[in-house]
Amino acid sequence: MFERLKSMLIKEFIQVLRDPKMRFIIFIIPVFQTVVFGYAVNTDVQNVNTAVYDLDNSPESRELTARFAGSGYFRIVEHVYRDTRMEELIDHGKVKAVLRMNRGFGAELRAGRAAPLQLLLDGTDSNTAGIVLNYAGKITALYNDQIRLEQAAREFGPAFRVGGVAMESRAWFNENLESRNFYVPAVIANIVFIITMLLSSMAVVREKEIGTMEQIIVTPIRRSEFILGKTVPFILIGFIDVAIITLVAAFWFDVPIRGSVPLLFGATALFLMSSLGFGLLISTISRTQQQAMMSAFFFIFPAMLLSGFAFPIENMPETVQWLTFLNPLRYYLVIIRGIFLKGVGIGILWHQFLALFVLGTVILQFAVSRFRKNL
Repeated sequence: MFERLKSMLIKEFIQVLRDPKMRFIIFIIPVFQTVVFGYAVNTDVQNVNTAVYDLDNSPESRELTARFAGSGYFRIVEHVYRDTRMEELIDHGKVKAVLRMNRGFGAELRAGRAAPLQLLLDGTDSNTAGIVLNYAGKITALYNDQIRLEQAAREFGPAFRVGGVAMESRAWFNENLESRNFYVPAVIANIVFIITMLLSSMAVVREKEIGTMEQIIVTPIRRSEFILGKTVPFILIGFIDVAIITLVAAFWFDVPIRGSVPLLFGATALFLMSSLGFGLLISTISRTQQQAMMSAFFFIFPAMLLSGFAFPIENMPETVQWLTFLNPLRYYLVIIRGIFLKGVGIGILWHQFLALFVLGTVILQFAVSRFRKNL
């Protein structure tokens, strides 16, 4: 048995790694993808291009403009003086927000009345628009508090004091609330998922296309040995990719690894059971490598969308939420984020480990049962 399996493993390693371009794709491209995704997948909103339409030009309106510019969230790129220019900037996407103050803004404030302030937003990206609106609301609220204190001091004297609530917040696990720390570990999972599934989806069908399936049929190798010989190289490739990408995440993006690295590789092993199982299942039912690749992509993208990578599962319809329980990527993301950011162990994550084990066992067993040593 071991001699047959050894021969199968040697053959598979040679077949996968003999092409320099394939080695580049398997080991180098994931690094570039991690770097690109690490910079691109970022929901932090800073330096929003903003135009100011100040029709009042009073000390109060200029001070409020300075507060927006000094917050770090808004970057004043232009002062406009007509409606057509304001619309032009928004239509061409040159600004995401326009701060407009009408004539009499300062006079209304000095009189103790509410002065209207208009913030025009480009709502194409609703998430960014919502965050920008929240930032603007906080800046305006702080300015209002200062105005009230100054007015009270003028009316009741400088010794006047106003009580209030001083909230002190503290974020656990991601102290600076950097979205990169949340997304980069998930990028690791997605890249490993894509690579291992694409490789395994073409493992069996490649033998059919190049005409070596007939040779395998006449050999004494068992079905389980054949599947094992096909999957072990991809398992090792998956582990190597996880190690490489984890180093990039830790030393390039400074993503903390607070948990157990051996536990991370244990979770990877369980996840690869599902990933390779799905890939082998696609490979056994496909007739060409092109068909297998297209089928894999049709599975990969829904799995990524329903994993919680970018969109919270809790916000999805209830029927779709139930569907995500069949997605192994969902559980792997919870594990990898828990290990990276929270530093939790098997005592917290055992539900996800159990789900990966059950899904992986069922999927891999079904894929093995689908393979037949015949044409």
